[in-house]
Amino acid sequence: MSRGGHDKDREDGPERKCIATGEAQPKSGLIRFVVGPEGQIVPDLAGKLPGRGLYVASDIAALEKAVKKSLFSRAAKQPVTVPDALVQTIEQMLARRVIDLISLARKSGDAVSGYEKVKDWLYKDEATVLIQAEDGSSRGKSKLSTPYGGTYIGWLTADELGMAFGRQTVIHAALGAGGLARRVVEDAQRLKGVRVGTSDADRAGRGQRKG
Repeated sequence: MSRGGHDKDREDGPERKCIATGEAQPKSGLIRFVVGPEGQIVPDLAGKLPGRGLYVASDIAALEKAVKKSLFSRAAKQPVTVPDALVQTIEQMLARRVIDLISLARKSGDAVSGYEKVKDWLYKDEATVLIQAEDGSSRGKSKLSTPYGGTYIGWLTADELGMAFGRQTVIHAALGAGGLARRVVEDAQRLKGVRVGTSDADRAGRGQRKG
């Protein structure tokens, strides 16, 4: 934060202060909320809703603290209503965003699924992101490694990945260097924080090498 407590922009994006932790970080790692017309707290994952933004780190502990300690009201400087099961709702919304983005990447030819296709992309250095279902076989997943300098996503379920590829279940998937890859990674990172927490989130990879 700059002098006077104002937000500042950094090379990795605009910085905002989390109302739960008090720490400033790039907006890509935060969840934005606004106060709705009837005083209710509304998640704004896309960051486009009108109104003053209230930011919370995309981490289950930070979100639960914000709810339990009425930090939304304090930050908004007015009484607000927090929806029931807010954290679970945010997790579902983030998962849906990631699924939809992967689906768009698939339709544009920038994503593949299936062990052999993913292995081929990794071999040809066409993959920048390796995605594997959290509930897939550890033995099967260990046969594929995250591309050098790339990213690993391992906290979606086989059913969720299946939705992205129009199939019942998917265990292995990969993204190329298309324009959607960065958006998938950013939203997947936010989902990781909400789903498994930032302190132990890396356990989701089950020993896989992370980018």
